[in-house]
Amino acid sequence: MNRPSFPRGQAAIVSAATHAIGEAPGFSSMELAAQASVKALSAVGLSPAQVDGLFVCLPTDFLSGLGLAEYLGIRPRLTNNNRVGGSSFQTYVMWAALALATRQCDVALIAYGSNQRSAAGKLVRSLMPSPYEAPYKALVPASAYALAAARHMHEFGTTREQLAEVAVSARGWAQLNPEAFLREPLTIEQCLAARMVSHPLSVRDCCLVTDGAAAIVMTRAERAPDLADRPAYVLAAAEATHHRQISATTDLTVTAAAESGARAYAQAGVTPADIDVVELYDAFTINTILFLEDLGFCPKGEGGRFVQGGRIAPGGSLAVNTNGGGLSCVHPGMYGLFTLAEATQQLMGTCGERQVQGAQLALAHGNGGELSSQSTVILGSAATLD
Repeated sequence: MNRPSFPRGQAAIVSAATHAIGEAPGFSSMELAAQASVKALSAVGLSPAQVDGLFVCLPTDFLSGLGLAEYLGIRPRLTNNNRVGGSSFQTYVMWAALALATRQCDVALIAYGSNQRSAAGKLVRSLMPSPYEAPYKALVPASAYALAAARHMHEFGTTREQLAEVAVSARGWAQLNPEAFLREPLTIEQCLAARMVSHPLSVRDCCLVTDGAAAIVMTRAERAPDLADRPAYVLAAAEATHHRQISATTDLTVTAAAESGARAYAQAGVTPADIDVVELYDAFTINTILFLEDLGFCPKGEGGRFVQGGRIAPGGSLAVNTNGGGLSCVHPGMYGLFTLAEATQQLMGTCGERQVQGAQLALAHGNGGELSSQSTVILGSAATLD
């Protein structure tokens, strides 16, 4: 039996908005998500009442699909509150594209908001160590990623300086983004001298703790040009899962992105060499290296050397995390939707100083749990539909 193919290019993102990046005291996560949603909808002349497909997960509301619908005063035909961590939003794009293609809905809204910084001021403990890990008093989730970094160093000779290259490159992009939370110059030497969190990861290898919200609006492709000058068409979306707890993984140096990425490239009919903009979930510097390898931008084990010399920084040969990423722009608990918003805005040509000229294809990749859930979305301009 032939497997059904993804509805390539049949759905498009027509609007992408970010909101309250950094600090937003006095607002709940629900309020921030709603504000981002209204911002994204109004940008293309739509109202909440026109949304009939709602996709959302909030950090503290496990029924947020119901909660945001109530807050916006709408009665959608379908909701999706799937929770697989920061990759949830890429999975929402997949299901929204399928729902639009089969006319289960006409306007899909994907939203997220979190007041993590102003409410908690630290990483929310949504992940807990397993009984096998707890006796070692690991820092969750930092120590899980530290294990992956240490193993990558052991197997492939990756260095802390190479991890620092990731952080410095992200900061370079953040300096071009007026919304980014951290825009001060950053050097490799400062990264190496920073406070250690979980060896070999220092505080500069770890994502920010911020407030923030984002929302994207999707419609069927035939309607998209009426709402946006340059829609971002969904060419592919795929997900894969290897484990829940890091202690259950079979290889600390290989993630399920190798599977989600391969399926996404096949759906889109493109290769890594075709991608103009790469937005990766960089909760930790090792993430960027692992995902560049597993998504085919360099061979396994070569990620550390690949990022050296400013290759993924502004002016480099591959544009990676062009908003500054979770390391320097925003990370309010879950970052996945921000990769999609930035990828969309790059294809729409609205990114100002950080705009990648001539961008036609963008990849937005989400990571959930402890390198557990991986989800890859490939977006393209109208020129890529032929």
